[in-house]
Amino acid sequence: MTKPAAIAAAAAIAAPGHPGADVPPPAPAGAEPVTPRRDFIPLLLVPVLALLALPLVGSPSSWLTLTVAGLAMGMIIFIIASGLTLVFGLMDVLNFGHGVFIALGAFVATTVLAPMAALTEADALGPNLLALAAAVTAAMVIAGLIGWAFERLIVRPVYGQHLKQILITMGGMIIGEELIKAIWGPQQISLPLPQTLRGSWLFGDAAIEKYRVLAVIVGVTVFMAMLWVLARTKVGLLIRAGVQDREMVESLGYRIRRLFVGVFVAGSALAGLGGVMWGLYQQNVTAQMGSQVNVLIFIVIIIGGLGSAGGCFIGAMLVGLMANYTGFLAPKVAMFSNILLMVMVLLWRPQGLYSAGRA
Repeated sequence: MTKPAAIAAAAAIAAPGHPGADVPPPAPAGAEPVTPRRDFIPLLLVPVLALLALPLVGSPSSWLTLTVAGLAMGMIIFIIASGLTLVFGLMDVLNFGHGVFIALGAFVATTVLAPMAALTEADALGPNLLALAAAVTAAMVIAGLIGWAFERLIVRPVYGQHLKQILITMGGMIIGEELIKAIWGPQQISLPLPQTLRGSWLFGDAAIEKYRVLAVIVGVTVFMAMLWVLARTKVGLLIRAGVQDREMVESLGYRIRRLFVGVFVAGSALAGLGGVMWGLYQQNVTAQMGSQVNVLIFIVIIIGGLGSAGGCFIGAMLVGLMANYTGFLAPKVAMFSNILLMVMVLLWRPQGLYSAGRA
């Protein structure tokens, strides 16, 4: 391809409304145009897993309770993992220090919510959500700013060097955890739910926790927003085009490095949001909570496929459901159930449910 043609191709990818970088090239003259096939098979895995668990659990009310709890857990994991799957898939950065942003977001939330007891203890949904919104906003801003410094000081010198990325980001997470202990102390800190989000709704014999329903709503909102940004905005299309061919996009005058830094900051901010959600889910926070969740995050990313938001979403729901079902049916094997799930998916699709740029 000549340079003018390459520039024209990059311009087409960057143009608003273009369907995306994963669209195949135009068909030769006289040939039928190639339309990318939609792959709906991974979407069926979640209902299939839920239906397979129903006869094993036995009681429909227990099954409903476990299913909602699993979906809520999956949504929180998705919020945490979504930023990392973008960094993995789009920037080719193995950031094993992602867990520090999770813990940071949770601890910032404890600081913000502590003086807002009047709002969190009010028996009204509005004040409770207002307090949560303030905590989430502060957590995302602080995590995003620290993520910017993390990328600039730690990640940037080792771009393209995967082994060094693993070592230096793990070292960064250890240092971050120690700094959290120095600021907030080494003790476990309570993070109670606001008043109206405590307790459950009863549907017959099934108990659906109120906070888990909120977690599902937040997770779906984050997923839809991520799909819209990546597929329907110029920034999202430029990021995807830059992954395909960085030189062509830079020849148009766009600074891909700035876009990728923005991706890293957004991923860190999402980890901060996920940290708040996970801390409320556990109702306590510790400096090591991020590293403890890291295993689940990487399982989700591997199952979903690096760089795929849709794959990450489905993988997170599968992991959440599997953890709850096996925890109820066979607690002794619950720790290994998600590793077994990952192995089964990779035997079926070695690249994960979706490849980068799909779903």
